[in-house]
Amino acid sequence: MKLILTQEVTGLGSSGDTVEVKGGYGRNYLLPRGLAIKATRGAEKQVEALRRARAAREATSLEEAQTVAGRLAELTVRVPARAGEGGRLFGRVTTADVAAAVAAAGGPELDRRRIELPSSVKTTGQHTVTVRVHPEVATQLKIEVVPG
Repeated sequence: MKLILTQEVTGLGSSGDTVEVKGGYGRNYLLPRGLAIKATRGAEKQVEALRRARAAREATSLEEAQTVAGRLAELTVRVPARAGEGGRLFGRVTTADVAAAVAAAGGPELDRRRIELPSSVKTTGQHTVTVRVHPEVATQLKIEVVPG
């Protein structure tokens, strides 16, 4: 099934990209959520407009993304989480928790979908997460999970 993405989808592409996906994924996930539209001749014109807008936005935001990445690399964020004995958490740290902790620490507002956690942040202590600030700029953020 050939679709045009209207928003960025992790692992698939950015807004304006034409992608080929399996039928079920397109019909049951991408189309109902408004993440994509069917690729037609009329939609191709919309894609071109989306690409031009994205190119202009990315040209100016690349410098901004690099400054944000620099600020994030310097920042150490404390994420409070409920923990039992031995430092094991009740549940785990989520991307929303990290985004809220960055904002509370005086960092920039982050979209939780751009934060990539390691598979298991289930203990207290130091952890490193990846933040995709821009399609070309990713930075490492140090978080410290503390009992709270």
